[in-house]
Amino acid sequence: MSDPDRDRDRDHEIVLFGATGFTGALTARYLAEGAAADTRWALAGRNRAKLEALRDELTGVDPRLADLPLLHADSGDPASLAAVANATKVVITTVGPYINYGEPLVAACAAAGTDYVDLTGEPEFVDRMYLGYHEQAKRTGARLVHSCGFDSIPYDLGVLHTVNQLPENVPLKLKGFMRMGGTFSGGTYHSAIHIMSRLRQGVVTARKRTQAEPRLLGRRVRIVPGVPYNDADAGGWVVPAPTIDPQHVVRSARALDRYGPDFSYSHYLKVGKLPMVAGVALGAGVIVAGAQLPPTRNALLKLKDPGEGPTPEQRAKAWFNVMIVGTAAGGRKAVVEVSGGDPGYGETAKMLAHSALSLVKDDLPDVAGQTTTAVAMGQPLIDRLVGAGIGFDVKAVTR
Repeated sequence: MSDPDRDRDRDHEIVLFGATGFTGALTARYLAEGAAADTRWALAGRNRAKLEALRDELTGVDPRLADLPLLHADSGDPASLAAVANATKVVITTVGPYINYGEPLVAACAAAGTDYVDLTGEPEFVDRMYLGYHEQAKRTGARLVHSCGFDSIPYDLGVLHTVNQLPENVPLKLKGFMRMGGTFSGGTYHSAIHIMSRLRQGVVTARKRTQAEPRLLGRRVRIVPGVPYNDADAGGWVVPAPTIDPQHVVRSARALDRYGPDFSYSHYLKVGKLPMVAGVALGAGVIVAGAQLPPTRNALLKLKDPGEGPTPEQRAKAWFNVMIVGTAAGGRKAVVEVSGGDPGYGETAKMLAHSALSLVKDDLPDVAGQTTTAVAMGQPLIDRLVGAGIGFDVKAVTR
């Protein structure tokens, strides 16, 4: 919820850390175009010259940004991160892989009572941050909201929107089907390789988190992994998608009674035809195996530079469609589609920017600690994204 006292005490409402990176620069441009004129925001990073060059570009969008504040921040310099966290209400960070560079900023925000949003799709990082900083953030009032981009807003908020079409206080079974077209940046590729190289560590950390989380009493919430099959709703073959998205969905379901007494979620990639199932499985297996050993992992990392990204022309052709199918005990069924353009960059920058703006500007539930977009922002963030051109369309509700 908006805190006027904290507004007066802090110089900025939003600070964007990692602004000169590929996704960071897109987010900065989106804020320049889409944030209200009275939004007090700033850029942060290690290289002053690059920050100044980006500010010059943004001044072409809005001449008033010629005085946009530039802050020094370095993930290897905790004092600089503490100074940034204490100077703002919300920090956006695009600096990854988060498992390598993310923890010092989470620590600074948790200590300062500063809201935090990122783009991570790294389950181990999210679990480690819960174990390390959730309780402190609850005490200071900080909202630590991970995965505020294509990971995992279409699924987390898409499921919330679907649940809201279904009856209350009954068991709910939901499935998500993902399709997309486009390419990815070097930073995203490097993060994915790091995730695959640390699968064993991730399992250990996830187990520790499960042991640390309070037990859910009187309700059941779970992920149902699923198997490849031909789904009538999806219109073709689907395969389980081992991403972070289902974890955020069930964490929202644990926190919100509206998801019912018995909630399950399954998460799939739509592949269409049967031969593609084998191709997807084989390709994933080769990359996972290669990521386990340093020589092959280093060879995989060299295939794409962290600073590379798709061209504007490639991004213009990219798209995504997420279909959520929910069935309630008693037979009522709802189908929701979340859709938009370039998922990894253009729309992700939009989702990330509006996540921060929602935390600053909207009347939100009184929550703190590590949380999710559905719990912390919910419908106000959906409304913002719909206004920004992302579809949250109810395609069908049947009884």
